Amino acid sequence: MTTAAAQEAFLKAFHSERPAVTGDAFGGGRAPDGRTSYEILGDRVTGRRRVLDLGCGDGLLLEVLARAERRRLAGVDLSPASLALARRRPALAHAALVEARAQDLPFTDGAFDACVSHLALMLMADVDRVAAEIARVLSPGGVLACVVGAGAVGGEAYELFGTLLRESVRQAPAARRIPPLGDRRTRDRDGLAEVLAPAGFAMVDWRTVPIDLSGPAERVWASVSGIYDVGPLGGAAVARLRRAFLTEAAALAGPDGRVPCGFRIHVATARLR
Repeated sequence: MTTAAAQEAFLKAFHSERPAVTGDAFGGGRAPDGRTSYEILGDRVTGRRRVLDLGCGDGLLLEVLARAERRRLAGVDLSPASLALARRRPALAHAALVEARAQDLPFTDGAFDACVSHLALMLMADVDRVAAEIARVLSPGGVLACVVGAGAVGGEAYELFGTLLRESVRQAPAARRIPPLGDRRTRDRDGLAEVLAPAGFAMVDWRTVPIDLSGPAERVWASVSGIYDVGPLGGAAVARLRRAFLTEAAALAGPDGRVPCGFRIHVATARLR
């Protein structure tokens, strides 16, 4: 099995078990201006009528995009389980929701004037091919807008979770560890520009936004434990990780019982020349 095939097999298996995991983890998080990361991304393509969601998952971002009338929406994802949830959303009754690889998009040239991707582009193998396919299905002047994970804010529950998770992964046998996912170049501005430029894109905006995931300890656990590394650990290891997290997170809680938890995202926008 090739590296790309191994990555995609892992992602399909993970999302068959947790088809709504990304929306569950980040859908309630808020930026300082009150918007979710999905709303921030949707605002990057305001006025664009034909929009493709790359790695659409259970359709939460597409539902946000559907708030604008007369939009033609499409979404692709590797996970049939996630797509099944997306198809249950009334707002997406007329969206084209397709199980497909981003490296081989089943759409005609110039079919869209915008493409969005929420915490998905960073996971994809052969991302240069993905960039070329996005460029192919966009019309001239089309926009690519994506959200990329940037890690913990620092000193809060997400950082605590990361520390505990690394120890759990270190103790796990090799079979309980995830394959390398994605291309590191997508995680910073210069690297993403390097990927996109040969496909004809010019980077027009890049900014880092903190997302507040604070709440009761159990709710914060539900958010942070959506990370892929948790998937293969096994029930006993996850139970130990949960107990350790809840115990140590209690010391972080404020008088209102809320545990502070911050996660940073990069929001990137590029335009096809």
